[in-house]
Amino acid sequence: MQSISSLMGSQTLLPIIQTNSVDDGVNIAAAMEKAGLHSVEVVLRSDASLQALSEIKRAFPKMLVGAGTIYNTTILDSAIKAGADYIVTPTVTDSLLLALKSSGVPFIPGVQNMRDIAEVMEHGITEMKLFPAELSGGIAFLKAISSLFKHINFCPTGGISPANKDAYLALPNVFAVGGTWVAKPEWVAAGQWDEITQACVVANQVAKGA
Repeated sequence: MQSISSLMGSQTLLPIIQTNSVDDGVNIAAAMEKAGLHSVEVVLRSDASLQALSEIKRAFPKMLVGAGTIYNTTILDSAIKAGADYIVTPTVTDSLLLALKSSGVPFIPGVQNMRDIAEVMEHGITEMKLFPAELSGGIAFLKAISSLFKHINFCPTGGISPANKDAYLALPNVFAVGGTWVAKPEWVAAGQWDEITQACVVANQVAKGA
């Protein structure tokens, strides 16, 4: 199964699309695609999310569209049927991990502490999402565990902003960061799609380790 980091390639920002409107979701994705991003995450937090995911895939067939907020097998099945290219979870359970592994779809499970990390490692998984990153210890936590979990890499999400993203990306055990700041609700409400494009360009332009 392909890893999330290999799907991301040189893209160090995983932009999160949170929308209550299918049209807005497609417009957000269009603005992100214009910025040169080839991978986005649609969080399934509204009634429109699944359809938005499907419509984004239809509009941009070369874009990798992940489904986020997958916390049980029912939502997992719906996301896969909607066409999700990969899965992002906020947390883990044994049954969810088993279903993810058997799905054949690339995924990155969410962890919050060392027990979560160890549990996920038992399933042979080496890439994880630290969530909510800032509330889970953030940069200090990732530095502290780097020598303990030497072969584990993370995509921190939750509390990431322009002020701290570069510090996260400078860590050797971080391959990307996730965030919503590149698609502010007020920009979406005003149809300011160029603002989203510019924010994505800026957010993704700093090379890892810079």
